[in-house]
Amino acid sequence: MTIVNSEQAEYWQSEAGRKWITYQAAFDTLLSGALEACVEVARPEPGETVLDVGCGTGASTLALASKVGPQGHVTGLDISSLLLDHARSRSDAPNVEFVQADAQVHTPRRSFDLLFSRFGVMFFEDPVAAFANLRDAIKPGGRLAMICWQGMPDNPWFQIPFAAAVERLGRPSPLPENAPGPTAFKDVERVTGILTEAGWADARGARTEVDLIPPQELSDAADFAATIGPASRTLSEKNGTEADRAAIVEAIMRAFEDYRTPAGLRVPGRFVIYTARKG
Repeated sequence: MTIVNSEQAEYWQSEAGRKWITYQAAFDTLLSGALEACVEVARPEPGETVLDVGCGTGASTLALASKVGPQGHVTGLDISSLLLDHARSRSDAPNVEFVQADAQVHTPRRSFDLLFSRFGVMFFEDPVAAFANLRDAIKPGGRLAMICWQGMPDNPWFQIPFAAAVERLGRPSPLPENAPGPTAFKDVERVTGILTEAGWADARGARTEVDLIPPQELSDAADFAATIGPASRTLSEKNGTEADRAAIVEAIMRAFEDYRTPAGLRVPGRFVIYTARKG
């Protein structure tokens, strides 16, 4: 197995990957609306083959498998064996397989009708090379559908914990613009340009808003938000103490009060769904 995104491979084998396993159920619920929105756009049909890139702990792969049915097939691809071991533990369905590989260079054993990703494609070292390689795995006329985050200021789920951590500890060191990470594909023009340069046709990005469903107790939601994402990074970089973390969680709780609705705690999530086809 060839790995060119070595930093990402190491990252997802570390504590970051273990957090996604520990909080798998919470993540699946949090992102359920976003996954549903992208599946609706992707339109997987019974009997189709799907490549699910950056499948993580498997929620998207299993959702797609239910759509293509027993005559179809879904390959969940991820760079982390840690996450894939957990994904495999969730299903032994014959129309599902999980493969550890670097999507930027991996050559799958089969060809696919659909390239899909739920928040799994924003981490490539060379995104043009990655999407050109992935295009080679798609059948002529096949299609792409992937959902990515808009920027941090547009997403309270990121912005609130970040602001709370900065107020307590100061700003962390800035990341390079468009560095691999959750919001790296926020710029529609840039990403459609990447897809076009990689050989995809009719590349488009549609901004959409879907509610996130965090844990329903404010304290649990705030603790979850402080554990994964910009608050966690800031705490680590600034050597934050347990008292610092507790203060940040308390600030997140106060801010999340604004997102109580008759349906429960809901935080607006703002995304871009990208589509393209192989001409």
